[in-house]
Amino acid sequence: MVDAKFADDPPPHIPKDQLPNVHYCVTSPPPWPEAILLGFQHYLVMLGTAVIVTSALVPLMGGGDGEKAQVLQTLLFVSGLNTFLQSWFGTRLPVVMGGSFTFVAPTLSIIVSSRWDDPDPISKFRKIMRATQGAYIVASFIQIILGFSGIWRMVGRLISPISVVPLAALAGFGLYEYGFPGVGKCVEVGLPELVLLILFTQYLPRLIRPAKYLCDRFAVIITLSIVWIYAHILTIGGVYEGKPLATQASCRTDRAGLIDASPWVRVPYPFQWGTPSFDAGEAFAMMIAAFVALVESTGGIVSVSRWASATPLPPSVFARGAGWQGVGTLISGLFGTANGSSVAIENVGLIGLTKVGSRRVIQISAGFMIFFAVLGKFGAVFASIPIPIVSALYCVFFGYAGAGGFGYLQFCQLNSFRNKFILAICFFLGFSIPQYFNEHTASKGYGPVHTPGRWFNDMVNVPFSSEAFVAGVLAFFFDTTLEKKEEQVRKDRGKHWWDRFMAFEDDARSDEFYSLPLNLNKYFPSV
Repeated sequence: MVDAKFADDPPPHIPKDQLPNVHYCVTSPPPWPEAILLGFQHYLVMLGTAVIVTSALVPLMGGGDGEKAQVLQTLLFVSGLNTFLQSWFGTRLPVVMGGSFTFVAPTLSIIVSSRWDDPDPISKFRKIMRATQGAYIVASFIQIILGFSGIWRMVGRLISPISVVPLAALAGFGLYEYGFPGVGKCVEVGLPELVLLILFTQYLPRLIRPAKYLCDRFAVIITLSIVWIYAHILTIGGVYEGKPLATQASCRTDRAGLIDASPWVRVPYPFQWGTPSFDAGEAFAMMIAAFVALVESTGGIVSVSRWASATPLPPSVFARGAGWQGVGTLISGLFGTANGSSVAIENVGLIGLTKVGSRRVIQISAGFMIFFAVLGKFGAVFASIPIPIVSALYCVFFGYAGAGGFGYLQFCQLNSFRNKFILAICFFLGFSIPQYFNEHTASKGYGPVHTPGRWFNDMVNVPFSSEAFVAGVLAFFFDTTLEKKEEQVRKDRGKHWWDRFMAFEDDARSDEFYSLPLNLNKYFPSV
């Protein structure tokens, strides 16, 4: 029996369409000085993935420090362009479009192909780069077709809050291997960054009230500067002299090789490496990777819409974003970045940490990407930040991105055994299946699917190595096949909360957050 005095009490936590207590949402820009600093902070955060991917791939392709610097400049330049395009014409959410670890495996398959026998390493590098360009150009069309044909809009109509929770959560939590394992490569600089970031954002504002504004907004710039200077003091002080090369590469601030190799001014341009070459098998493998990246990016977009205090995306906006992500991958292929286009999950987490989800901030960040890509020497200075410091940031930001997915549980009935089954199976298998594939690859040098056709191997191994993809596909499958037609089940899924957002015109806030600029909705209506 419920006590009479509690019978009419509201639920303890009332579901909110938009996240409350956000400092700046999508359409409310901060003052210009603050917006510029916040944009620069986003630029610093997205640098990590670009440097990691470039440093891993370019030497294997035969390139030296000069080629590594040029590829990094190109990747940053294209990331800036793609971020502008996504924020102007795509979802219009504050998402950074950068590189992705998902594309590394099929790119490595191209690199290790037996057809590269050129004795000149630079010539070999250019040939491999042109082969990756061809693969990315072809792969981009799967994203473009799924987005602009309306197929991804149909997916958007079928998903519900219960099915996006595993996808959005594992889009962040699934990147755990890039967090503390990276910190552990140089604990003396990585751990201080992690401790200081938590201290500055969670404890210092409560101990020193006047510091709350700085700590809420600019903790990354402050703590990164402190630890970077500390790491440089260790470097010039000779602490790492005589240490193993792996330790020096992780800890020293002068080991990236980017500053000396970067030109003062260089503008990347399409086909700068020559005419792309095409291989059918490699293109098919890259198409699968592009599809996986699209699913992962969907999880990131769902999470950032929550952190930025926007309403749930109408299905037509899902499709529009997917199409422009494909355009971004196409641009990446034309310029030659050795990577595709995907939502930068770390920047999603930064939005959650700062409580600033302004579109203008992200567009300023895109401006910094292009600016420092052109002025190579200056950009290389920031790119020389030791990777363990970046990994410490990932420990917080990937967690925040994953927590954004948990926000959608408020719309679901958690006393439903159906929902518990979906969450239990999708979360567990979302971690367990990729763990099996990754362990197999780490121990034997190849994935569980190992045939003479490298492209076929990647078509199977890449999807099942992605936590977000496995969890998202399983959640979508179970949610759309398990007794979804019953009205009570529909409510348990949280679908009734999203009904008002299924059509663009049904909620006025959709027009506020997602309408195209320059009155383009008149010519490209969202439905």
